[in-house]
Amino acid sequence: MHALALLAAGVSVVAAIMVITRRVAVHAVLYLVVTLLALAVVLVMLGASFAAMLEIIIYAGAIMVLFVFVIMMLNLGQPDSAREKEWLRPRAWRGPAILAAIVCAELLYCLGPFSGAQTRPSAAITAHDVGLGLFGRYVLMVELVSFLLLAGLVSAFHIGRSRAGHY
Repeated sequence: MHALALLAAGVSVVAAIMVITRRVAVHAVLYLVVTLLALAVVLVMLGASFAAMLEIIIYAGAIMVLFVFVIMMLNLGQPDSAREKEWLRPRAWRGPAILAAIVCAELLYCLGPFSGAQTRPSAAITAHDVGLGLFGRYVLMVELVSFLLLAGLVSAFHIGRSRAGHY
């Protein structure tokens, strides 16, 4: 099990480095999704499957949709047809596909019958507990993060549009 955790952590580190080094924003987003999925696998191995599912739904789902929306909204660079042809080349998705396949194989191994004795936490964390934690004691922090995300979206829109000469 330790080897699988190290493999998931290694995939996460490689994908995070690829996020930083990619020039095309969509490629970076693909690698970021792989990073988040690898971190979810690590959470499953630690026995926090509820936190892993929340990470997949919130971060790999909703936040990535927001990132793709911002990329599409800014529409910087080359024309749409040339950009889409670049995205469809196997060179663009081969790396994320290989890393995601490794992560999915690990997850299936951990959840399947071959995983052996699984350690479970003594008290399961429910959605009610997470909701009380986030919107009870930390409600101000959650609201501040939502305002920061909104400010980042508006700033990215303004900077991208003024550089492209649309204003």
